This record gives sequence, C-alpha cells and structure tokens, in this order.
Amino acid sequence: MAKLTGIPASPGVAIGRVFPVDRRRARVPRYHVQPDQVEDEIARLDAAVKESVDQLKQIRRSLGDGEQGDILDAHRMMADDPTLLEGAKGLIRDELLNAEWAVRRLVRDMSEKLGADGYLAERRADLDEVGDRVVHNLIGENPITVSLPDADVVIVAYDLPTAEAAILLASGKVKGLVTDFGSRTSHTAILARALEVPCVVGAGQASEIARAGDLIALDGSTGEVLVSPDPEEVKRFEAARAAAKSREAALLEDRDLPAQTLDGRRVYLLANIEFPEEVPSVLAHGGEGVGLYRTEFLYLNREELPTEEEHYRAYSTILERMKDLPVTIRTLDLGGDKLPIGQRSHEPNPALGLRAIRFTLRHPQLFRTQCRALLRASMHGKLQIMLPMIAAVGELRDAKAQIEAVRQELLREGKPVAEKIPIGIMIETPAAALAADRLAQECDFFSIGTNDLIQYSLAIDRSNRDVAYLYRPLHLGVLRLIQSSVEGAQAAGIECAMCGEMAGDPAYVLVLLALGLDTLSMNPADIPKVKRVIRAADVRDARKMLDEAMAFSSHDEIERYVLEQMQKRFPTLFSDAGRTASERSV
Repeated sequence: MAKLTGIPASPGVAIGRVFPVDRRRARVPRYHVQPDQVEDEIARLDAAVKESVDQLKQIRRSLGDGEQGDILDAHRMMADDPTLLEGAKGLIRDELLNAEWAVRRLVRDMSEKLGADGYLAERRADLDEVGDRVVHNLIGENPITVSLPDADVVIVAYDLPTAEAAILLASGKVKGLVTDFGSRTSHTAILARALEVPCVVGAGQASEIARAGDLIALDGSTGEVLVSPDPEEVKRFEAARAAAKSREAALLEDRDLPAQTLDGRRVYLLANIEFPEEVPSVLAHGGEGVGLYRTEFLYLNREELPTEEEHYRAYSTILERMKDLPVTIRTLDLGGDKLPIGQRSHEPNPALGLRAIRFTLRHPQLFRTQCRALLRASMHGKLQIMLPMIAAVGELRDAKAQIEAVRQELLREGKPVAEKIPIGIMIETPAAALAADRLAQECDFFSIGTNDLIQYSLAIDRSNRDVAYLYRPLHLGVLRLIQSSVEGAQAAGIECAMCGEMAGDPAYVLVLLALGLDTLSMNPADIPKVKRVIRAADVRDARKMLDEAMAFSSHDEIERYVLEQMQKRFPTLFSDAGRTASERSV
C-alpha cells in the first residue's frame, strides 16, 4: 500500500479502480526555415490554430447545455487570440523558427511573465494547454481523443487538461480524480467541484505509483490518497464515505428552509463564486443568492484587456442563471499578485500597494469599461455592485462618481439601465472598520472580507508558512473590528454581510450571530452546515457566549472556549473541540 497526501480540491470520498490518463507533451521539432519558406510556415500555423479552435468548439458542443462546458470558452478564446498568433508569426518571420518551435517559445515566454508565485502562476496551466493543442495539431497528432471508461473509475493523471477533464467528468463514469500536479483554483479542480466529483490535486507521484486497475481510495476533504489499500483501510474509507453521504443528505433536508434562529432571527446565506459553472452548486446547496462574484478572472489568462461585450456577457449570464436572486458583483480586485499577462508589479510590498479600488481609480478607462458592462447587465437580474478595499470616504465618492457618469452616458446613448442598483463596499482594512459609521452614510451595504481584514489587522501574510499560525479569526482585535463594522452599518440602517472564509466555518456561526451579522456568504458546500447551526441557535445564548469569550485576552483562550461551547451545543457537527482554528486546519 502507498499513502500519498495532496491538496483537497473537491470534497467527498471515492473508492474505485485506477483509470490512468497519460498526458504527454508533444515533442517539438526545432529547426530554422529558409526565408522563402516563411509564408508556408505561417500558413501551417494558421491551419493548426483554426483546427484547435474547431476542436474546442466540438468539445463544447458535445457537452450539451451543461454548465461545465462554459469553462472551455476561455481556452477557445485563448487559442483564437490574435496576440498568440501574431507573436508566433513574429518569431517565424524574425528568427526563421519553424511553427512548432515558435509556438512553444512564445508560450514559454508568456508563462514566465506570469511569474512563479501567486494566483497568476496557477493560470500558466491554461496557457500551456492551449499551446500544446496547437503544437499537437502542427505535428499531426490529435490532442482531443479521450477514451471514456466502461465502468465507474478513479482517474489518475500527472495533470488533466481542462478539455479532457470536461469530457471525462461529464461522462458520469468518474468516481474521483487524483493528479500529481495542480492547485485548488485550477480549472480542472473547479470543474470537479461544480460536478461534485471528489478530487485531490498535487498528490506527487500518484501517476507513477498507480497502475491501471489498481484499487485506489481518496478523500477530497483531507487530501489523503491510498493506492492498493489493505482491507482495513478500505473499510475505513467506506465508512467515511457512508458517513459523509448520510451527513450531507441530512443537511440537505433543510435546503429549502429559511436560515432562521429559534428565536426568530432571519439570516441570509449566499455563495462566493468565481465562474458561472458553480451556479448549480449554489442552488443545490440552498444558496439564496451570490454574495461575491469575483470579476478579475476575466483578465488573468490573456495579454489584451477584455472588451465591454465580454464583460457584459459574463455578468448577464450569471444574473440570468440566478433569476430573481441577488447577485453581488465585485469590481476588479487586480493588483498585488493578480495582474494581466505582461504586467508585472515592481512594488516592494504589493499587498500594501496599488491594488483593488486603488488600481481601478488609477486606470479610469479600465474601470469605465467594466462599469458600462455592469450597468447594461443590470437589466438581467438583481445586481448589486461591490467595491473592494475601500479604506477612505474619498475613494468611495470617487468610485461612485465614475459609476454615475457611466450611467448618464448609457442613458444618453439610449441603453437601458436598472433604476436602482445598490452600491456597497468590502470592509477589508482596519481603517474602514474603524470609520464604518462614516462610510455607511455613503453606500448601500457592507460586506466584511475577513481574509484581508485579519491579514492587515494582525500584520501577517496568510500565505507565509512561517507566520500562518498567527492567522486567528477569533483574535480579540479582529472581533472588535467586525463589531465596529456592524455597528456602523446598523446606525445607518444598511445591511452588513460577511464574505470572507470566516463566514463559512460553522464553528464561528454563533459568534457572527452575536455580533449582529445578517447575511453570510461562503463556498456553496458550506451553506448546509452553517444553516444547520443557525436553525438550532438562539441569539440570546449566542450573545452570552460571545460576552464570555471576549472576557478572555488570549486568542488561544477565546478559540478554545468557543470551540468547546460549539461542541457542547452541536456534538454531531464538531468532534474536534479544544483545538484552535489553526490546529484544525492542519
């Protein structure tokens, strides 16, 4: 038996036989062409690109109307991107490279611009997939042939390209997925979550150890993978699978019930999403809307900026799919480690530099394009616009003025715009939390982004392993900043939501109820657990617990007390009381 540990990417337990998918990169012939062969080489490239686009369209059509197919449109647009084509043609003309070599060189150079760290580095896989497809077609290999399994299987691969993942996972024959490479935010991982297929990525040497037909077990919630497990381990995984299914089924019984406490407090549970493919999961888990739809992903796989029409299509699609449920779309949170291809940050500390609202106010044309699309899309559903990282009233006023200018421009053009579109802000800095009473007078709602609020208030980089243990949601200072934000919103009569990771952890639900939050937004799969706690909670009891917790000074003492109290109240949901949040996440 071999035991591997990877990154949990899609929850659930799977046991089955290995179905290996061997993704080999095409061998690229490298040679120089003669000057009189340049046009023929360019013609070969044009034909290969057209064939690649046609193949991606074919795959998309084969998936029917399933939500999972939409994600392939990004690859099709990349393959059809004039920047990619012209860049490769330039290498053919200027350096007399053969077409295959030119494509591989161009993709390599573009990947290097993405960097090796942060979110953008994870998007390199998309660029590599498109380049590989074009190269395969240039050398006469068909890159889209995928043999579907005859029976239920667990796919094991070094890395599974998005197109192949869409075909295989949509077949209904895949119990689980394990890859050597990848991240939780890769398109393949997102597809697995959207289709609720248990998945572990970054599992190291799984594709080398596992052989076709081997028994394999994986837990997509913990990242554990066992190849050729012994009978006792199989029983353990089977028990975990049965328990997980039973627990999920029990939780989903409340899907259509309101998230209301025993003493009548109504809380609204929304979802954080990144792609339209996640909408079915939102609705299946009882989500009452989208509390955070991230828009920067439109920018991160390309060198040229997305057009107004591309923005409009993306926003109108998500609004239409959510029908009459509210959708809060966050304006660009670019900057830091999230920049379009070809743009690099030269700031010594990007997290404290030109990012989010600062970035868009510095680039008004970019902001104007997005705002035009948002206002046009407002006719397709219940749109709310959220501005990220507002730290001062002046920033909020500037952004609102630009949005209003765009509104007047569209009306002059005769384009319809919804009469009332709520505009809110993310509370992500201590300055915003402490000035919440003033900010609340200038906007329609708050949404507390605890990921950054905790990071900035505790002065720690949550991605830095050396200080990650200091990332404590129940730190007394953090609780007081949340309290200040809620009180500022309540004084002005506006809604205060929370959309950070803290909102989706059932261990914190009573604390958030006691603090006065009335809307929580989280990953779709977390909604049933949070709802179960709310429906069994009493706000007066929650306030008493919070008062007792905040009497402690140490964050360890606060966390331990809260977790012990939650275990007493909800023993079936919490079995690891007494451990701190940082210990539970290890």
